[in-house]
Amino acid sequence: MYVFIPKRAFFEKEALDYPMGKKIYLKMQELGVDTEIIGSHNRITGIPGKTPQEAFFEAKRTLVVGIRRTLDFESCKPSAHFQLPLVTSCVGECEYCYLNTTLGKKPYIRVYVNIEEILKKAKKYIEKRVPEITFFEGSATSDPLPVEPYTDSLKKTIEFFSKEGYGYFRFVTKFSNVDSLLDVEHNQKTTIRFSINSESIIKQFEHKTPSLDGRINAALKVAKADYKLGFMIGPIFHYPGWEYEYDKMLFKLAKCFQNYNKTIEFELITYRFTARAKKNILEVFPRTKLPLEEGERIFKFGQFGYGKYLYPKEKMEELKNFFEEKIREYFPAHNILYFV
Repeated sequence: MYVFIPKRAFFEKEALDYPMGKKIYLKMQELGVDTEIIGSHNRITGIPGKTPQEAFFEAKRTLVVGIRRTLDFESCKPSAHFQLPLVTSCVGECEYCYLNTTLGKKPYIRVYVNIEEILKKAKKYIEKRVPEITFFEGSATSDPLPVEPYTDSLKKTIEFFSKEGYGYFRFVTKFSNVDSLLDVEHNQKTTIRFSINSESIIKQFEHKTPSLDGRINAALKVAKADYKLGFMIGPIFHYPGWEYEYDKMLFKLAKCFQNYNKTIEFELITYRFTARAKKNILEVFPRTKLPLEEGERIFKFGQFGYGKYLYPKEKMEELKNFFEEKIREYFPAHNILYFV
């Protein structure tokens, strides 16, 4: 199992006034990680890297511990109503990552110690929408699971939502260290989803992440713990042999869950990229085999104001029909939440 141990850790001075901040600081000292006290988690100057490649990979080995001061939550369509900001960035090194658009040259991992304040704000959002149900997404700008051994943020969030009548929590991960969450009281108010892909896509593009088998085994543990379960299939690529490889992936998943009779949620996301992401990807992964030809795409503006290059309509329809048909075939109890 992959365990994230940072090369360096930066702490906002005020973060050490919070129990989580103290706990992480002591853990970093115990692990022998270089630590430094800073003024703001938004201004990090101590990450080395003379080239974009060096800066990127050094940032991925950097943990920053701070206070989340902006407590206005962003919207999170189509996954949920709001983002729940627990962590920013991810320890994985996926070549295609959409965070290449938003996090810039040094996507260091940020964790927020004021979890009680964040959850208190979530409660206000819930109360404002009663009697409507409000969904919160914990992975909009991160994968929070790899840093969970240091933060316990997911555990506290799951416990919080277990007691909320009108609020639900969901997060998605590529990682497999779920054991600390299996005994947490969740009251089926949390959906844990696993991001999966064909084995060749994982091997080629999803560096420093668990294998497909590792993710499926973690999902089986989550299912046994009676959490609501989902799979995010994405990004879906249209490439030679994609039908065979994605069919193989879905067949393996179905075989592992053949005795599972509860509804499994599916989210289907095709590969898209922005001009900024393409520039950053090519700087960090100059030999990438990602399909980044803009002439083979259609351009469309997204909800945050920047444009994305999508597969053309005929390829989108082909992918959509394939996945809907196969999921219906392999998973009698399923719910496809969306295809984009």
